[in-house]
Amino acid sequence: MQKVLGLTILILGMLVIIPGNTSAQDRSPEFKRSHLERSVRKEIMSLPYYSVFDAIGYKVNGGTVTLSGYVVRPITKSEAGAAVEDLDGVSQVVNNIEVLSPSPSDDRLRRSILHTLMGRGGSLYRYFLGTNPPIRIIVHNGRVSLEGYADSKADSNLAYMLTRGVPGSFSVTNNLKILGEAG
Repeated sequence: MQKVLGLTILILGMLVIIPGNTSAQDRSPEFKRSHLERSVRKEIMSLPYYSVFDAIGYKVNGGTVTLSGYVVRPITKSEAGAAVEDLDGVSQVVNNIEVLSPSPSDDRLRRSILHTLMGRGGSLYRYFLGTNPPIRIIVHNGRVSLEGYADSKADSNLAYMLTRGVPGSFSVTNNLKILGEAG
């Protein structure tokens, strides 16, 4: 009986020790990189003026974070760079975000596309609920680009077709990625 009790205590002791070993893995370069990428994404998504009309991408290479994409407000570009710069593990920020030039016609087109996708898009309205919509509408000199993610190819195609039907754009590019697809 004492042998069984001793063996049980030994096994329980090993179970308590084994999870402690994972912290050594947490300090690996892979963990630090993925942790840094998650931190960069979190900072971008929590920017106060980051809207459905902005799309910011990033790449992490060692301690260098390269920001890219488009925003409608200059403050969003500067805040993105400042927020990422303060993260642990970031040694340099390359801010290649382009501020879209102010244009009343582009602003009207942005609002019309959003209204169309939320209203006539049937089930597409769900993509625009909340503070960080998965579909982003970029309008640059009358040229429209849909950025972000859709749940299905059907939703992606519907968003593209409806956007093409909104008058005032010169071209529409569908850059929506499908959640769950490789790549």
